[in-house]
Amino acid sequence: MPDTKMHADEVDIDASLVGRLIAAQFPRWAALPIAEVYSAGTDNAMYRLGDNMVVRLPRIPGAARQVAKEQRWLPYLAPYLPLDVPVPLAKGVPGEGYDLPWSVYRWLDGDTAYDEPLADPHQAAADLGRFVTALRQVDATGGPVSSRGGPVMTRDEDVRAAIRDLGADGTVDAAAVTAAWEEVLRLPQWDGEPVWIHSDLLPGNLLVRNGRLSAVIDFGVLGVGDPACDMMAAWTLLPAETRDLFREAAAVDDATWARGRGWALCFGLTAEHYYRVKNPVLASVGRRAMFQALADYQQPA
Repeated sequence: MPDTKMHADEVDIDASLVGRLIAAQFPRWAALPIAEVYSAGTDNAMYRLGDNMVVRLPRIPGAARQVAKEQRWLPYLAPYLPLDVPVPLAKGVPGEGYDLPWSVYRWLDGDTAYDEPLADPHQAAADLGRFVTALRQVDATGGPVSSRGGPVMTRDEDVRAAIRDLGADGTVDAAAVTAAWEEVLRLPQWDGEPVWIHSDLLPGNLLVRNGRLSAVIDFGVLGVGDPACDMMAAWTLLPAETRDLFREAAAVDDATWARGRGWALCFGLTAEHYYRVKNPVLASVGRRAMFQALADYQQPA
């Protein structure tokens, strides 16, 4: 889900800084080569360290809290999950002119689903559905509240701004999109106990190896709440003909599925609206989610 603030406080990070941090805090790794890893993400920079590790550093102060959360909860969750997740190896502290905490993780082989197509989308739908089910079933006692685990209606102001501007420039039919959004706002809300959700299952956070989904990364907005947000992948990633497989494996009821589609519409509109220039890759995912979700809303009942 895009952060709609334009980050004037973005931190300058380069390989030289990463090298100084490693040398000062983890000198046993100081001789290893460092190479930037391209990412369409908005919160963190990543640098490969040697062959088997990756350094992940917040680009903005607001992302710094993600470090402690991932360090705390990923080792707890990993044994229960059917896909690989990042393994924290070390936690860095501010230094060398960089004022935020940072992490070193084990390197996970694979390319993001932005870059490598899924050889069998039906298999990927089932695999991802099983992942969210397994995550949801882990004991959530003490888990942090996800910023995306509450009602999607909290994004109403941003969504309506997106509808207004995208309607004005002809990207969408504002009346049709508004009708779909009003339908989202009328949905029954989650009344169960909070469960674990990844909250950001976009293509850039899913790794593909040899054509098959292999890992889920970037747990920065991990938390507990309504599982609907994790249904977004049905519209951001998966072909329409695979959605029933994903839903079956994810084992969610009609209302949760409908709220997930609402989250996809919300994400799609706001990503297309705010990231056209700043992050074209993220905007393209948003555009797909927006039109895929709208197509579902416009199908005959």
